[in-house]
Amino acid sequence: MASRKKSGKRIWLVTGLAFAGLVVLVFIGRAAGWIGGEPVGHSVEVSKVSERNIVRIVTATGRIQPETEVKIAPDVSGEIIELNVREGDFVHEGDVLLRIRPDIIQARKDEMQATILGQKARMEQNRASKLRAQNEFEQKKTLFDKGMVSQLEYENARRTHEAEVASFNASVYQVDNARAQLRRIEEELRQTTIKAPMTGTISRLDVERGERVVGSIQMAGTEMLRIARMEQMEVQVNVNENDIVYVAEDDTARIEVDAYPGREFIGVVTEIANSAITRGDGTAEQITEYPVKIRILSPHNPDTRESGAPWDRSDMVRLQDSEVAIRQPVAYFKPGMTATVDVETVREENVVSVPLQAVTMRDFSAGNPDTTEIDEEDMRRVVFRVDDDKANMVEVITGISDDRFIHVLSGLQPGDRVVSGNYRVLSRELQDGNQIRIASR
Repeated sequence: MASRKKSGKRIWLVTGLAFAGLVVLVFIGRAAGWIGGEPVGHSVEVSKVSERNIVRIVTATGRIQPETEVKIAPDVSGEIIELNVREGDFVHEGDVLLRIRPDIIQARKDEMQATILGQKARMEQNRASKLRAQNEFEQKKTLFDKGMVSQLEYENARRTHEAEVASFNASVYQVDNARAQLRRIEEELRQTTIKAPMTGTISRLDVERGERVVGSIQMAGTEMLRIARMEQMEVQVNVNENDIVYVAEDDTARIEVDAYPGREFIGVVTEIANSAITRGDGTAEQITEYPVKIRILSPHNPDTRESGAPWDRSDMVRLQDSEVAIRQPVAYFKPGMTATVDVETVREENVVSVPLQAVTMRDFSAGNPDTTEIDEEDMRRVVFRVDDDKANMVEVITGISDDRFIHVLSGLQPGDRVVSGNYRVLSRELQDGNQIRIASR
């Protein structure tokens, strides 16, 4: 019985000592902030500095259009009496598209031909008069030289001859003028038949048979239709003035067309305008942009009218964000489709880079402690390098960037770790030398 009592006391003693030790540990943990206190340092995300390929991208939106499209307007006015095409038809160069009523022009031609005949008859009469005057003048000159006629008779004969020569020359000019007018009328008559100036597709038709059109050589007449080469399309986009300086001809472009979601097409910059387009001129929302044309290089709009090949010809297409290439029908673009273009302007390979969000701005100016004067702001780009769970602020010089990473020209080395999040901590709270807790690596 006595041994049992001693054993029970020993158990209670050990239990009491253990409880007392636990209380001491809890007290020490609370004092040190291990238990029940706020965590030490800012919770941040960390990224590793590494070498990457960076491509500067200029993004713009625009519309698809044929690279070659011809607007056809008449040079003569009149009623359309024959229309041989519909919108979407494929035509060859020289095909008759439509005819304009030629009756009035044909009547003018007949009238001018009759005028020419009358002018020719008058010219022959003047020719005969000129020959008579010439013979008489020569006779008078011979007699005058022999002193058989007076000076007055000789002068009259000479003047009559000169007048008949002038009259004959005038009749010749009148015939030439009438012939020129006839050629012009014949050209107008020829222009009543409108032929295709090139091989292509009727991309637009604005007239109907029986409609009257206005033609003019000096100015644009009624636009009747358009012919386009649909097998070669381009995208025309407007690039902001801040980005146009980076775009150059032959730059590669990646094209997304709203009508073909999930597919990417390749293009190349072919033309950059020198003249700007300004919207909202004189307002706070003024925008200055420059038109840029991008030729679509990916297979599209197969011409099957000549070859007879089916419309479902397909091509290997690489889906976005995927390494898998699948076979899909070749795209058929129509004028006016909306497209978004990413132009690859500058490419740098294997350069030191960090995530875009890792670079922030800090003011390096310092006020004079002896005065209330505040120095002018000195904003510089910095990153926070992670050294022994501390954030050390490092000034950096940056280069080009893409949509995820930015090239760091100086201040970091591959393998360094930098704070890359979160935005609130990086942009406002984090200071040089602050203790940090890494939320993710």
